[in-house]
Amino acid sequence: MGDGDAGGPGGAIQDAGPDERLKANAIGFLDALVIGLNSTSPAYSLAAVIGPIVALVGIYAPGVMLASFVPMLLIAAAFYYLNKVDQDCGTTFSWVTRAMGPWAGWLGGWAIAMTGVLVIGSLADVAVHFGLLAAGLDSWAANEFIRQSLAVLVILVMTAICVIGTEMSAKLQNVLILAQVFFLLVFAVVALYRVYAGTSSLDGTRPSLAWLNPFGAGGAALTGGLLLGVFIYWGWESAVNLTEEVEDSATAPGKAGIWSTVVLLVTYLSVGFAVVAYAGTRFLAENAGEEEAVFAVLAHEVLGGWDWLVLLAVSTSALASTQTTIIPASRTALSMARRHALPHRLAHIHHRFRTPDVSTWWVAGIAIGWYIVVNRISENALLDSLTALSLLIAFYYALTGLACAIYYRRHLLENLHNFVLIGLGPLVGAGLLAWLLVESIGDMSNPENSAGGVSWFGLGPPLVIGIAIAVVGVLVMCFWRLRDGTFWLERRGVADPALVHAGKQDARE
Repeated sequence: MGDGDAGGPGGAIQDAGPDERLKANAIGFLDALVIGLNSTSPAYSLAAVIGPIVALVGIYAPGVMLASFVPMLLIAAAFYYLNKVDQDCGTTFSWVTRAMGPWAGWLGGWAIAMTGVLVIGSLADVAVHFGLLAAGLDSWAANEFIRQSLAVLVILVMTAICVIGTEMSAKLQNVLILAQVFFLLVFAVVALYRVYAGTSSLDGTRPSLAWLNPFGAGGAALTGGLLLGVFIYWGWESAVNLTEEVEDSATAPGKAGIWSTVVLLVTYLSVGFAVVAYAGTRFLAENAGEEEAVFAVLAHEVLGGWDWLVLLAVSTSALASTQTTIIPASRTALSMARRHALPHRLAHIHHRFRTPDVSTWWVAGIAIGWYIVVNRISENALLDSLTALSLLIAFYYALTGLACAIYYRRHLLENLHNFVLIGLGPLVGAGLLAWLLVESIGDMSNPENSAGGVSWFGLGPPLVIGIAIAVVGVLVMCFWRLRDGTFWLERRGVADPALVHAGKQDARE
């Protein structure tokens, strides 16, 4: 490596002692792909955003989901090429540190870790809620104490599975994704069949390819739709966080991340077409604020007494994502601890299972604490904390795209492949996400746009939560810089020409 790059490919891994290394070759490409898919929680993501997107853009909702896919694919390419040069489970943290220095790298790692803390409890809550509805236990689902207690239990069980082993996690994920995809396909096929048969119980209309036009509803509507749509793809990079545990770690995790976004696109477009065609835009717009409107009310309209299948799809979706969301947060904490960017205790690896047990339990514990405390404030506060996710996601995705172009900067003009796929593409993806970040901040600054229209310090609660997380991150970083400055001695590097050539060969194949 050039310019004093710290440790060469996988430098942090090479520097780690045997007690700090994860179990190599624990899972294969397909397992990583499934984990990447489940991390996005496809069924729940669709239930959460399809109504609000339709309210903004009408029948062009599939087009907005298609447009939202573009920055995700470009950033997935950045993950692929950066993973080739550094197979570190810390992904963005490690890569940004190499390309842009320790300060930016630390903040990228903090953002990833905090996304897990914010969302894990909510995902477990959704898994429990929809699972109880599918079982016909509506009174239990409405009981706050029962629901929250079961959600905490789900987090503990999923955390234990993550600690016991990556192989067990992968096996469970394979079952959950098969169930989820099957239920979604049944729903989509029956809905489209009833549309073409003229038996839709709502204001159905036959789908058209014109719905794929993201500009059909105008530029302003597209902006709002993208703010919602781009984040339904979030989570696919969990496949890359497992890079140290996947066979063929230099290329397989990155490919799994890219293919995850493609499979998600097909899933979202298929179900999106079915939902809009069956229900029509008026029903979806009127129920935009109700996540259950699509996959609870609409499920009953489409499947009648078999609506529990779709409710179970949302439950399994959230359950799978509860587990897989723990992975990037815990692996990032492990990577940061190995590099002395966090307390070294977090780098502990279980002697039998070869998983990061300490960091995994810490992530779960903080996530449970956040879930309980925020729920005590109000249900709106929990929704606002999820909205704040968009700021963190856009930040570390954009940072990764920028890091890719900077790291490979000396090789971007060598040929068209390097310029487009390693430089221009990630930069465009980073630019789009930076724009969405700015738009999100502007939107969240208005308290009227928050859940319940509540104002905190004259701003929307999601923005206040996002600012608070950023401030706490900077304070923790500065404290640890004074406590242990080892990590801040690392220097930036540039890509090895051999790795650039290898990436080009992979693309040709």
